[in-house]
Amino acid sequence: MRDEATAFVPGHITGFFSAHPHDDPTKAGSRGAGLTLTDGVEVTVEPTTASEPTVVLDGDEIEVEPVRTVLETLDAPARVEAESDLPLGAGFGISGAMALGTALAANRVFERTLSTNELVTIAHGAEVKAGTGLGDVVAQAHGGIPVRLEPGGPQDNKLDSIPARARVEYLSFGELSTADVLSGDTDRLTEAGRNALSRVVEEPTLLSFMYASRLFAREAGLLTDRVAETIAEVAAADGQASMAMLGETVFALGTGLSDAGYEPSVCATHPAGAVLK
Repeated sequence: MRDEATAFVPGHITGFFSAHPHDDPTKAGSRGAGLTLTDGVEVTVEPTTASEPTVVLDGDEIEVEPVRTVLETLDAPARVEAESDLPLGAGFGISGAMALGTALAANRVFERTLSTNELVTIAHGAEVKAGTGLGDVVAQAHGGIPVRLEPGGPQDNKLDSIPARARVEYLSFGELSTADVLSGDTDRLTEAGRNALSRVVEEPTLLSFMYASRLFAREAGLLTDRVAETIAEVAAADGQASMAMLGETVFALGTGLSDAGYEPSVCATHPAGAVLK
């Protein structure tokens, strides 16, 4: 057993998705596409003798159900400390990143000798079971600009990607509850997601992805007034922007938000997936 291990998991912005439930959470998930980010989550796992695991994000102890499930699955009594510049609950895949980072780091600390796909499957299943996400973990394990052609963990999911890199700006106005959206009627959302995916598969470019994402947000009925106004202002400045799923967050390529007069956070697409440090 090691004293500790640390993993970095890129943030993930989903541009559009369709929901695909299944009785087995490792087979449930989503189709869709998004951007993984150089802004992400650093997760450190160390053994503990405490009866219950401790999970800390940016110095505050919090409850993250997928992390607890991952630790239980790996039989890993641990303290998990995570640090991130990304806002929680705003569409950046923080819970998925914490689950995946915990799986990777705990596997090393407790010498469970599981493969990457096995660990991604555990983290993905934990995320789906908690209702906090459907596709972030698989995308974060892949990196780049992943296109998820089939739902489920890596044993079922068929991944492609858009062969590009980009500067990314983002601005978050607040949180949206992923669990609330996913527990409601997702038929309209899923139909919009299927249409968006068809467009990107036909034309796998960043511009096509941004157009499909904007159309999805509108057709799925997820746009808030503030987000819609900001996207329109970016378009008026000849930029490309859309809404992060699921959060009251606008993301833009290049200098789209800056050109529209905002002061956004800035990062880039991450060329690789989650890694142990």
